[in-house]
Amino acid sequence: MRLLAPLGTLAGVAAAFAYVGAVDPNEPGHYPVCPLLRFTGLYCPGCGGLRSAHAFIHGDLTAAFGANALAVVGYGLFAVLMAVWLIRAVRAVPMRVAISPARAWGIGAVLALFSVVRNLPFGSALAP
Repeated sequence: MRLLAPLGTLAGVAAAFAYVGAVDPNEPGHYPVCPLLRFTGLYCPGCGGLRSAHAFIHGDLTAAFGANALAVVGYGLFAVLMAVWLIRAVRAVPMRVAISPARAWGIGAVLALFSVVRNLPFGSALAP
């Protein structure tokens, strides 16, 4: 019973990745366009995330980083968090994720900085 939550989460994420791996986001019409990009022409921190996931699933790490480097870092962080959660669930140790206000602001600052830099000419390598 204690493995239900981490395994259910892992199954949901695996299903989402399987769908993105099967339905190519590079083909128009399969996924909605980012509203921020559509209405302002600016890339948000998630722009290119589906193309990144598709490339990552197919083993093309260069294309995955090119589409959204921050998303690829997020995949790694998610994998570590899932491993810790599963190990703790097997050992019957509750999993608590508490983010301090300072860390939350830090995460927000990284996302904002990533968004700003990828929309500037010198950060065009970070644009999808």
